[in-house]
Amino acid sequence: MVELTETLEDRVRRAVQEDIAIEPYDLEWPRLFLEEKEHLLTCLPLELIGRIEHFGSTAVPGMSAKPIIDMLVEVASLEETRCRIVPILESQGYDYFWRPTWGDDTPPFYAWFIKRDSRGKRTHHIHMVEGHFEHWDRLLFRDYLIQHPDVAEDYQRLKIRLAGMYPNDRVAYTSGKTDFILKAMAQAKPFNSKHPSILPQQSR
Repeated sequence: MVELTETLEDRVRRAVQEDIAIEPYDLEWPRLFLEEKEHLLTCLPLELIGRIEHFGSTAVPGMSAKPIIDMLVEVASLEETRCRIVPILESQGYDYFWRPTWGDDTPPFYAWFIKRDSRGKRTHHIHMVEGHFEHWDRLLFRDYLIQHPDVAEDYQRLKIRLAGMYPNDRVAYTSGKTDFILKAMAQAKPFNSKHPSILPQQSR
């Protein structure tokens, strides 16, 4: 149980020091995404919600990953999200952070939530952004990994190595993936402009 007197700095420090564990692909991950998507559409103001997408390694069939479902949620307004959505999800036990896109303090900022199970273990990361945010490029990376198993295998090996090096340092683990992701994205953008996504567009 987290103390009510915990400061924002304490919450951030606790979050970034949680264990990193890479697990084999689980066929349940797509179902967990769909269940959480349905929950969000049931409890949040629908006029604020647009696309809801599954991204990250758990969205790539066969890839080992941290067993946390990454979700990208389009919102009409981040200011309205802070006023109307944050109180709803915090009341349900989600951790909320007003998070920079890059580094420690690099705008634009967006709403980020952690959902946990009854044991306090992370199950979902929910990234709420407006439609023009660069976060949507991460869907290109997802599709590129699906379409290029050799690149996905290299990425998987990198993640396993970084998890071994930084088992309690999520910042270092994430930073260690940056160069690989940027290089893959440079290839993914022209590739995806010529080839339609093999995944259907998610919708409400």
